[in-house]
Amino acid sequence: MTLYQPFLDYAISYMRSRLDWQPYPIPTGFESKSATVGKGKNQEQVVTTSYAFQTAKLRQIRAAHVQGGNSLQVLNFVIFPRLNYDLPFFGADLVTLPGGHLIALDMQPLFRDDPAYQAKYTEPILPIFHTHQQHLAWGGDFPEEARPFFSSAFLWTRPQETAVVETHVFAAFQDYLKAYLDFVEQAEPINDAHNLATIEQAQLRYLRYRSEKDPARGMFKRFYGAEWTEEYIHGFLFDLERKLISIQ
Repeated sequence: MTLYQPFLDYAISYMRSRLDWQPYPIPTGFESKSATVGKGKNQEQVVTTSYAFQTAKLRQIRAAHVQGGNSLQVLNFVIFPRLNYDLPFFGADLVTLPGGHLIALDMQPLFRDDPAYQAKYTEPILPIFHTHQQHLAWGGDFPEEARPFFSSAFLWTRPQETAVVETHVFAAFQDYLKAYLDFVEQAEPINDAHNLATIEQAQLRYLRYRSEKDPARGMFKRFYGAEWTEEYIHGFLFDLERKLISIQ
């Protein structure tokens, strides 16, 4: 059992209980990929496994799970709404490296500076944020350019102890996911052409930022090479632009 497997198992089981979902196509070659890293007794097998689903309201629910022994564990779990809903993104980046754990959990807003949007999607989850913040100290600075893409309920923490990840981080992950699915349940489709255009632009802004600045790029390149990495990022992890081009 790896550190983030219970998170992934919980997410799949819980979402299956609440959503009517279908598989989302994973391009060939990305379902699972492995590499051997290190030498001698430090040699480790790194395995990256991908999962993806979709629903009537959610364009892509996807996870990338990297298992590389005690010093490398990653779960990147993101939900992208369909373009005719104003839902935020659900984002969980759970990273364990030799220096410790990096945890980022949020419902990332389409329109961070819109008070009505904040009242609809951020303010309702602030009590959850404050509850978990008591056990999960703020993780310190993060890039200025990233700030527009996170809400004021952004849970960013660097716990030193694995036990904190297994308990407090896991509890926060469960609460954020439940609250997100509550939003999804209540979401009504948008029909206004102007609003639909602004939603598409907001989604593309986020996707472009995430694909350009993906912190896993260097890691994946080291394990699997540049060509596989760029295709994985643009053809699966952040594939909206490709999908839009394909239907034009």
